[in-house]
Amino acid sequence: MNKMNPVVHFEMPYEDPKRVSTFYTNAFGWGMQYLPDMGKYVLAGTTAVDEKTQRPKEPGAINGGFYPKSDTYGGIHVVISVDNLEASMEAVKKAGGKIQGEIQDIPGIGRFVMFEDTEGNRVGMLQPMPMELLTLFL
Repeated sequence: MNKMNPVVHFEMPYEDPKRVSTFYTNAFGWGMQYLPDMGKYVLAGTTAVDEKTQRPKEPGAINGGFYPKSDTYGGIHVVISVDNLEASMEAVKKAGGKIQGEIQDIPGIGRFVMFEDTEGNRVGMLQPMPMELLTLFL
């Protein structure tokens, strides 16, 4: 059996960053942070994180974010953590999925790529930065 790779992040589209931030703050107590220089992304803190690693303190808990809704890029998707992005990309293709776009380096986080599964769902894969390198950014 293959290693199970956990879901580590979620993303949902928004139409109004202030409205989505107000809603999730008021309804669920989430910490919302608008990042205009990162594609107008709204970071959603749903659980406490370790200050050193910025990873959730509670096992199984994840944080997420919101991105601007568009005609070409929409819907809810999750991000799966993998140990080796290239090997996982090959596994996705072998299983019938399609890689979408190129690998992106996210400073202080890791390497990321989107894929489409056999049902047409857009899913992200993240190879997190190794802990020893992550501490250089903190």
